[in-house]
Amino acid sequence: MGAADTIISGTVAIGGQRLDKALADASGLSRERVKALLGEGRVSLSGKVVSQASVKVAEGASFEIRVPEAAPAEAIAQDIPLNVVYEDEALIVVDKPAGLVVHPAAGNLDGTLVNALLHHCRGQLSGIGGVARPGIVHRIDKDTSGLLVVAKTDVAHEGLAKQFADHSIVRAYKCVTAGLPVPPAGTVRGAIARSSHDRKKMALVEDGRGKHAVTHYRTLAALDGAALDGAALVECRLETGRTHQVRVHLASIGHALLGDPVYGRTPSKLRPLLQRLGFHRQALHAAELGFIHPVTGAAHHFASPTPVDMRELIVELCAEGHDAKVLAML
Repeated sequence: MGAADTIISGTVAIGGQRLDKALADASGLSRERVKALLGEGRVSLSGKVVSQASVKVAEGASFEIRVPEAAPAEAIAQDIPLNVVYEDEALIVVDKPAGLVVHPAAGNLDGTLVNALLHHCRGQLSGIGGVARPGIVHRIDKDTSGLLVVAKTDVAHEGLAKQFADHSIVRAYKCVTAGLPVPPAGTVRGAIARSSHDRKKMALVEDGRGKHAVTHYRTLAALDGAALDGAALVECRLETGRTHQVRVHLASIGHALLGDPVYGRTPSKLRPLLQRLGFHRQALHAAELGFIHPVTGAAHHFASPTPVDMRELIVELCAEGHDAKVLAML
């Protein structure tokens, strides 16, 4: 045991549960954090080291969790402008522009949102995400714009992670789809995992192999007239938050996002428009974010206006006379 380890110990209150859930409930840690610590051999159950998250645990079983001190962030602080929507001592909400990577990884070792946050927050970010992702509780893709909440303390990180895990976080996206969805509103359910054909892509897979995912969508406006081969402004509300969820789910019903280079092919009649506008990303914006503050208990809800590039695309697609109605939705 390291000198700086924090010991969390106690007994399991409810028997018959998975170990990761039982320990999360008893310790206040998130299930993901518990799973990581199990994998590192830092959890003991009734005096024996355990590593399997799915094992069932008996009521009254004693446990001990050794939580290591957070390692210092390896990412460097960089003075990159941030659009800060809200900030207090526990967390920060930012409106991320398209093109900005969230955290350092191979090929993007700096110039990321994390680098900007390390500078803005003077290094005061939750260590739970590890050295590459301090403070990061959830992500949106590089070429998706919109709202993100980042934890500045471990308490905030755990509290937010729990809300993401129990699907109580409010997340709404606005997007432009190829074609007009039929029916105009509905729910897409389907497990998502890495594609077996292309590891850079996600794909719908059979239940039991991937992660359960649910997306509720509704058409806000038919663009380019009411043509089925035109486009639509669509709102998606997420129950779950899987990698590329909106992009995969909408593509699966035949309505991929305009500009999406991975999951869709822009209709030939719309390609000249995207080229003229210089629109080279998926038309997806994280427009709403709501949660209960993990420290104060206050309800917070934030809305982000549709960015200029997507507004220009939508206006160009609008049928004549419908501009004002559609713009009011942005």
